[in-house]
Amino acid sequence: MSKTKKDIEELTAEELYALARKREKEEAEREEEKFAKKREELKAKRKELVAKHRRELAALDREILKLGGTVPRRGPGRARRVGGGPTISEQLCAIVATQPEMAISDIREKAEESGVETRNLSQTLAYLKRQGRLDSPRRGVYAAP
Repeated sequence: MSKTKKDIEELTAEELYALARKREKEEAEREEEKFAKKREELKAKRKELVAKHRRELAALDREILKLGGTVPRRGPGRARRVGGGPTISEQLCAIVATQPEMAISDIREKAEESGVETRNLSQTLAYLKRQGRLDSPRRGVYAAP
């Protein structure tokens, strides 16, 4: 033991610093391995829960269909409708069409008044502009084509 202590005392500051960095790196790697293992366990648990949830939903859907009901399906490319009526995009186009030009703040205000979801308003307006369903004469201002 005294030999080890003597060896440590004979090390230069640079060597001690390098040893400390090495030790710190080893500790960080052990910690990361522990976290990686925990993440994998949690991911496996999540996967099991999702599979169980899907099986239960499928069983409920089969029961509903057996009793003559309909099951709502939402897949990629299906427009989200509010209460079975027009889509949010259609409602926003109708709002913009009420005036020659409208700023985003005005569109948001009118949409909220009519009960249209405004959570992703900017993205929806940009989408409608790309689709050619709206024009944008200036930044932040939209008009019906």
